[in-house]
Amino acid sequence: MAMKKKKNELLTEVELEFMTELWALGEGTVRDVLDKLPQDRNLAYTSGATILRILEQKAFVTSRKSGKSHIYTPTLAKDAYQTRSLKNLSMKLFDDTPVSLVARLVNDDELTEEALGQIRALVDRRLKNDGR
Repeated sequence: MAMKKKKNELLTEVELEFMTELWALGEGTVRDVLDKLPQDRNLAYTSGATILRILEQKAFVTSRKSGKSHIYTPTLAKDAYQTRSLKNLSMKLFDDTPVSLVARLVNDDELTEEALGQIRALVDRRLKNDGR
């Protein structure tokens, strides 16, 4: 019995690595994506092709044939995936309370004053825009 794919599926680490390169490229062949990966990744062409086929099965990319190559295009924007991932993280790790997630982030000792200022500015802007 085939498992039904969940609509809000997340990417594995290697799939995310491939999607990140595809998002940067806009679209590309297996070779285009492999060429963008760090040299030490050393992935075989067949492995790259398999990963992109899986991404197509999961509906993260579509492909079209161009000569002997397939050109892959993301179907999901990077920011949409970031939102999906954050919601998933918030649900699983922070009991679906975004305040806890933000508190954990803001309480990180490695966060600079500059970063905290930028976060405050974002929150202020959001409050202003919502308060119309």
